[in-house]
Amino acid sequence: MQVTRVETLRSKEPVILPEPWLPAWNQPNGTPVTQWYLTFYKVYTDEGIIGYGPHTGYVNPSRLIGMDPCHVEAFWDANMSGRRAGNSGQGAAGLEIALWDIIGKAAGLPLYKLLGAYTDRLMVYAATSRLLEPQETVEQVLSFMAQGYKAVKLRLHRPDPWADLDVVRMVREAAGDELVLLVDANQNNVSPGYRFWSRQTALRMARALDELGVYFMEEPLPRNDVEGLAEIAATVDMFIAGGEHTPTVYDWREYITRGAFDIVQPDAVMGGNYGITGLRRVAQLADYFGRLIVPHVLTGGHFVMDMAASLHAMATVENCPMVEFGIDPPVLTAETSQSILKQPFQLEPDGTVRVPDAPGLGIELQEDMLEVVG
Repeated sequence: MQVTRVETLRSKEPVILPEPWLPAWNQPNGTPVTQWYLTFYKVYTDEGIIGYGPHTGYVNPSRLIGMDPCHVEAFWDANMSGRRAGNSGQGAAGLEIALWDIIGKAAGLPLYKLLGAYTDRLMVYAATSRLLEPQETVEQVLSFMAQGYKAVKLRLHRPDPWADLDVVRMVREAAGDELVLLVDANQNNVSPGYRFWSRQTALRMARALDELGVYFMEEPLPRNDVEGLAEIAATVDMFIAGGEHTPTVYDWREYITRGAFDIVQPDAVMGGNYGITGLRRVAQLADYFGRLIVPHVLTGGHFVMDMAASLHAMATVENCPMVEFGIDPPVLTAETSQSILKQPFQLEPDGTVRVPDAPGLGIELQEDMLEVVG
């Protein structure tokens, strides 16, 4: 089997958001998002099997023509591993995911079964994105719990970190101990006009959140402050999570060996250097050192492909307690994030999402919404 053609597809119309979206990590002076396009790779083979992946900016996808899709490991090593200079940073994750989609379809199996299944469903947490008023936050969390979510992540990015802490305390009091409560400080993002935490502030916040029974605190410091992250992780009982911006698989070594993160959070799509192969490699590395993996999953136009790839990869490992699921009505909803899918991801009564069970990625796009642009 060989690749014969690669197309880039884009939604004919942008997804128009019901209101401008300014996520917490861009507060206070970021530019609100009002719309996004959906973009994909479509990879053809001489056997009529077609694979799909998120468009991640690979410069010359025609390089795949003539390639056997089953040589996906060689493709990943040449374009994504980061082992040597020049074999990363090429935005190849979307094509790697498409190749895996082809392999699964050729085998007639969903990827998680082809790779060796550990489970067929994964717990997801409702990942909020905005800074709401305190009572609005409480009401949103209670709404998520009523829908069946067992875990919710709050954003901390207010000008006063102690105001952040007050909101977390209000949510804990309203939701009770049955809710798995997570927080994301987003201290590694570029946020114009925001005064980032010092090490001392991050440590004080971590101790206070630990007392509130928070499950994990994400990105309390910039990812390059390995010493500071390790100090926090060693001080509190709750997990310290992070690393979504870590460039390649090989950059995780220091974070894990020095104890900077209890939970590692690579993203299958963002940055283009992970894909399904990379997620599994980081999961195995983390497991070797007794760490957990909770993959970061993009919101917006790449959500459906990132979610599908993450579910399949994480269903093959033992050390993934949950997966991120972006939801923040009225901006992040099934209508804005999953309209391209014929069968959207749905929350089960036990707070899990089933891994798609059709061959390959197991998802089907509504191609009448797309057009070829390259």
